[in-house]
Amino acid sequence: MGRLVFPTVRDLDPFFKPKSVAVIGATPLPGKIGNIIIENLYSDGFPGKIFLVNPNYQEILGLKCYPTVLDLPETPDMVVVVVPAKLVPDVMEQIGQKGVKAVTIISAGFSEGDEEGKQREKAVLEVAKKYGIRIVGPNSLGVISPHHKLNASFARMAPLAGSIAFFSQSGAFCTAAIEYSVSEMLGFSAFVSSGNKADADDADYVRYFASDPKTTCIAAYMESTRKGHELFLALDRASRKKPIVILKSGRSPRGAKAATSHTGALAGSDASFDAVFKQTGVYRAKTMFELFDAAQALSGQPPMVGDGIAIVTNAGGMGVIATDCASDLDLPLADLSKETLDKIGKVCPPTWSWGNPIDIIGDADTARYANVLQIVGQAPEVKGILVIAARQAATNLFQIAKWISITAKLSSKPTVACFAGIEDPESEQFLDGKGIPVMSVPERAITALHALSVRGKYLQKKKLI
Repeated sequence: MGRLVFPTVRDLDPFFKPKSVAVIGATPLPGKIGNIIIENLYSDGFPGKIFLVNPNYQEILGLKCYPTVLDLPETPDMVVVVVPAKLVPDVMEQIGQKGVKAVTIISAGFSEGDEEGKQREKAVLEVAKKYGIRIVGPNSLGVISPHHKLNASFARMAPLAGSIAFFSQSGAFCTAAIEYSVSEMLGFSAFVSSGNKADADDADYVRYFASDPKTTCIAAYMESTRKGHELFLALDRASRKKPIVILKSGRSPRGAKAATSHTGALAGSDASFDAVFKQTGVYRAKTMFELFDAAQALSGQPPMVGDGIAIVTNAGGMGVIATDCASDLDLPLADLSKETLDKIGKVCPPTWSWGNPIDIIGDADTARYANVLQIVGQAPEVKGILVIAARQAATNLFQIAKWISITAKLSSKPTVACFAGIEDPESEQFLDGKGIPVMSVPERAITALHALSVRGKYLQKKKLI
């Protein structure tokens, strides 16, 4: 078999860093996709040129509208296509003649549908190949690049800017993820609805984001892939540089059947995906919570090198729950040395737990948290730290958050916080800004530490740390 030749990752630059965008199928009608995309481009402050194309209008929202892409005064970096599926092949021909090299096809009615749709997608790909055009989609929600103020999608809102690059085969998953991420204050370097993946596929996105300086973690929702060997090679190379988290659905026979009917592509053997993920160091999430909890931790915290976490808590029950969850994930708790126990005993009342989890009792104030966290951070047997704070009379959450940040920096150990059942935007935003994940329940915090442990073991195995 001949050597696989991949497109250069820079081929995808126009999707995420365009200086000009054209919307084919632009419309002044509120609520229509062609109108929502215009609104998103302008409301999110895209700094480049925006061209509107629709033969039925001379102007839209007071802006000049061109009959075809061939009539534009210059060649845009990227084109967003929002026209009926049957018109897309002819529109693609015009796009090719204009010299455009990046096209996001929002239109549905291709391989996710009937045989006619499959043939239509094939025709679009033939045009793309003839002119050297890269395609996101079809059947895509669009592309969002927060650091470049680009929202070329019909999502209701844009995600915050950050360092997680995300791509999803499901557009509905994208919209749900955006809503969730904004409430959780998660930030993204890029957000892509890959749709049918007729051209740009999972492997392309993995390779591209692995080389993107604004991305520290790659996350994805997948149902299937058409290029299994390419994906394996891309994951294997990218994981050496950046952590990757994937939620691969269709684990059960019924789930796989549902995925096939949804995407129009075979979901493939789940055991094969599982083996690939383990071999390439990908953290496999099974829920949406796990996907973004792991991605948040991996994007902001160092990997855990070695076994042994410490759980510091002012709520004994929460510590027990965290311990059970850690056991379920084969995430060992550290056996605290006599020296560490004696040091903690000097700064805690005699009724503290004298073990790990480290229950520092419900009346723990900021000083007690600060003292214990400093001791735990210096303990050589501790490789990662979970700090749980439940609302008690003596709890000053913002001050505790400050000390979590200070001791995490001093120890350089991966640290995750759990503010049990508490909504405190000020404290959460403070820790988010320091790259420290904050979870509302201990189960999710343990998942985040588990992801950091898996990452550390992979890097050690590859002798990269």
